[in-house]
Amino acid sequence: MAARPQTLPAGLSPVVVGAGVAYHADVFSALPALAALVGALLIQVGTNFANDYYDAVNGTDTEDREGFTRVTAGGLIAPSSVRRAMVLTYAVAIVLGTYLVYVGGLPIVVVGLTSVAAGILYTGGPAPYGYRGLGDLFVFVYFGLVAVTGTYYVQAAATAYGSVLTETSFALAPPEGTLSLAVVVAALPAAGLSTALLVVNNVRDRETDAATGKRTLAVMFGYGFSRVEFLACVGMAYVVPVVFALTGYSPLVLLPLLTLPLAVSLSRTVLTETRGDVLNPALETTGKLLAAHSVLFAAGFVLPEALGVTL
Repeated sequence: MAARPQTLPAGLSPVVVGAGVAYHADVFSALPALAALVGALLIQVGTNFANDYYDAVNGTDTEDREGFTRVTAGGLIAPSSVRRAMVLTYAVAIVLGTYLVYVGGLPIVVVGLTSVAAGILYTGGPAPYGYRGLGDLFVFVYFGLVAVTGTYYVQAAATAYGSVLTETSFALAPPEGTLSLAVVVAALPAAGLSTALLVVNNVRDRETDAATGKRTLAVMFGYGFSRVEFLACVGMAYVVPVVFALTGYSPLVLLPLLTLPLAVSLSRTVLTETRGDVLNPALETTGKLLAAHSVLFAAGFVLPEALGVTL
């Protein structure tokens, strides 16, 4: 319950996209991709533990909250146990990350440690940035841009160099040829839909967040702003595949458009509802949309290469 499995598509999906783009670019490497996947899921779970713990001790989770049950605030698990689970989960992620550091060098050290720090400081520390309207930016960057490009990078490094460490002696920037503009653009749908997941959460919790002093963008700017943000994030996920299709990639990159009816139905709910009993299912649906869109987008990159066809 504390791990919140309904949010795990936010950790899984960008890795799937990064692996798909890597396959298209002929730099796919299974072991770094698997390590990136497990590491991303561990950071996602660790962040969920951190939010559960810190929201409770900071007093922002109250009995009026309409979201899924929090184990710390609900008294189901002792705060010390939730904090311990958070520390152990992040520790395992860091230990696993040593392999990725061997493959990718110092850039992975920076990505890994800042991801852990960002997960903790979202609701923890003396000035939680999630309480100051910066949570959306964190999700867009780390669960979109960083996760997709980082997954691609470790595969490209492993394929091209075997180990970047032996070639670059802990280069401060990714070596030439291990990143591309295409993978950054391909990260935008996962970034947008991951952020949309948070927007639904914040729309649902707007009133209780305002009462407890948690200033999300929904609290600061209202329902109207959040709904426009949601539409922009979701809309971007459908514009990007079209951009790829128009710039020389296989039409199969348009496969994510199969999820458009689900996105339209979900958008109608978010644009008209604020109640938790309606938005809780919408939150799960957003996670499913993120997963389905990412799998289809990755397939659009993989299938032409795997089948040896131009369509």
